[in-house]
Amino acid sequence: MSPPPAPASEPAGERQAYVPPTIVAHQSGLANKFGRGPTRRSLTRIDGVPVTDLVERFGTPLFVFGERRLRRRFRDVQRTFNVRWPKVQFAWSYKTNHLDAVCRIFHDEGAWAEVVSEVEYAMARRLGVPGEQIVFNGPYKPTESLRTAVAEGAHIHIDHHDELWDLERIACEHGRPVPVAIRVNMDTGTYPRWGRFGFDLDGGEALDVVRRIAASPHLELGGLHTHIGTYMLAPEAYGIAATKLVELAQRARELTGRLPRYLDLGGGFASHATLHAQYSPASDTVPPIEAYADAITTPLLAAGFRADEAPTLILETGRALVDDAGSLIARVVASKRLPGGARAIVIDAGLNVLFTSLWYRHEVLPALDRGGLFEDTTVFGPLCMNIDVVRPSVLLPPLEVGDPLVIRPVGAYNVTQSLQFIRLRPAMVLIGDGGQIDLIRRAEELDDLKGPERLPDRLAPGHAR
Repeated sequence: MSPPPAPASEPAGERQAYVPPTIVAHQSGLANKFGRGPTRRSLTRIDGVPVTDLVERFGTPLFVFGERRLRRRFRDVQRTFNVRWPKVQFAWSYKTNHLDAVCRIFHDEGAWAEVVSEVEYAMARRLGVPGEQIVFNGPYKPTESLRTAVAEGAHIHIDHHDELWDLERIACEHGRPVPVAIRVNMDTGTYPRWGRFGFDLDGGEALDVVRRIAASPHLELGGLHTHIGTYMLAPEAYGIAATKLVELAQRARELTGRLPRYLDLGGGFASHATLHAQYSPASDTVPPIEAYADAITTPLLAAGFRADEAPTLILETGRALVDDAGSLIARVVASKRLPGGARAIVIDAGLNVLFTSLWYRHEVLPALDRGGLFEDTTVFGPLCMNIDVVRPSVLLPPLEVGDPLVIRPVGAYNVTQSLQFIRLRPAMVLIGDGGQIDLIRRAEELDDLKGPERLPDRLAPGHAR
């Protein structure tokens, strides 16, 4: 007996693969203590440019940065502090994002460079930043880099006694006193306390170092620096830090006869990326920049500094300036059911380029919404590693292979911490104020990974053994 003819919708001889049905409970629009459930959200444009156009032109994965957002955010933060303290200088944190285009935008807006290695120092000098506009932080500064920084007038922040000794010798070689700053750590009521970097203030070590510098014929104290943590949600901790730094500055004046020229309160202000442990989204929990500014400047104002001695306030904020301006476009490469029936998708970007997914619950938004019911979905990256999870759980509509997704905010630390692990690093573009699109970093090729390697002749393919 011959088989029945194929349905008219199928070419003869072809049958659709059988997919067993899955029953999923949907609770659309149920009330909770914050209101109704999630509404449909998609993101079809980034700064006015269609996501599909960016995908067609540059492929995926693709980092996208918005120049308008970068400049507007910097100006807003700068104004917030400038109306509260008369002498404020921002220093852009290169470790947060060292793309030349991003750094150049902040330097155009008036920011100095804050670097934590000789490599980042060279990046800043390559972009035309003079030494006197570089803040040199970090626990390891090779001796030659310290010599360069001293010669070029950079603001060097001493992290430990061995570095103090190195600078003493270098200053002696120069035959003139060299201004330096010291980094201090302190208890600001937050946990965990960052006690690894700099000199302990509460135990008296920092004041001893101030005395040591005051007694040196080769060094002079130019500034005090502290950086109390990262993604700080407690502005009052900055108030404690500023108060203690002001008190140390006043003790330094008693020892040296003059105040340090600047107080550096570091960075660490939170962005609108939501931590995995946060119940509410960051937009509801992150303090406004005004709260940080009030906390920091109030102790400075209360100190009663004379106009001719008021120290410059240096700030090294990175994440809060750049994070919201960065998005990552990725593409669905597979859709599957996990044991137990839960839905999962695989995208072409994972922890290799989105390292902050380990800590943050980034937004994942479809650029195309084909309708259908939302379903709890796990978003995996493309790496052959079980930890490659971009989002453990997110409500998404049905998605097809090839559909683009936008992940945000991702402007901070992902570029600098990206890895050439299993896959190469992607292209990056900047959308300008006028909507122009510039490629600011091309996608990597195999030679970018293998170029520095040297294969011994005896191991070359075809070599006789």
